[in-house]
Amino acid sequence: MDTVLQNAPKRAGRSRDPLIDARILTIAREQLSASGYDAMSLTTIAYAAGTTRQALYRRWATKADLAAAVVSDSVDGGAATATDAPYEDLVSELQNFQDGVSRPGRMSLVGTMLQDNTSPELRSRYQEQVIAPRRSRIRSYLARARQLGLIDWNADLDVAVTLCTGSWYARELAGVAPPADWPRRTANLVWRAVGGTPPTDR
Repeated sequence: MDTVLQNAPKRAGRSRDPLIDARILTIAREQLSASGYDAMSLTTIAYAAGTTRQALYRRWATKADLAAAVVSDSVDGGAATATDAPYEDLVSELQNFQDGVSRPGRMSLVGTMLQDNTSPELRSRYQEQVIAPRRSRIRSYLARARQLGLIDWNADLDVAVTLCTGSWYARELAGVAPPADWPRRTANLVWRAVGGTPPTDR
């Protein structure tokens, strides 16, 4: 009898509803952006998402896990490697950045990461998953341009990388809307700053 029970096929558990997952992540992002990590409430999030706290815990065991999932869901894709057209790679990257940072709540999430009471672990994950990959891609385009002789060989790439996205954050803080065609205009400015001639100038 015991052998029969042991060999009986196990019943599959209830599959996760991806719509509930998406609702939870959306509401968690709103809370995290608006109120910060400390005030983020799993009970409130579960209620607003139309599910139970137990269902939420089955998906994310802790508040830190859910916040980390919000961060991972905020990653914007981009080209993985530089091509022989690094200027256009840079423009595409900045367009991708603009599309991502313009989404509702995204700038507030950036502000949350700068708050003193944000979990260091969460901030570190945001830096590793969102900030570092973007900076690495931008640097790879500029390094490829240097390799191709399109910009100065001794160009300060560290500062140039920061200039690329830093201008967007500066305008947000100043309450000034970005100019039309921000990605290409920014790429043009940075390209000239590192000794290159943008295709639009030729």
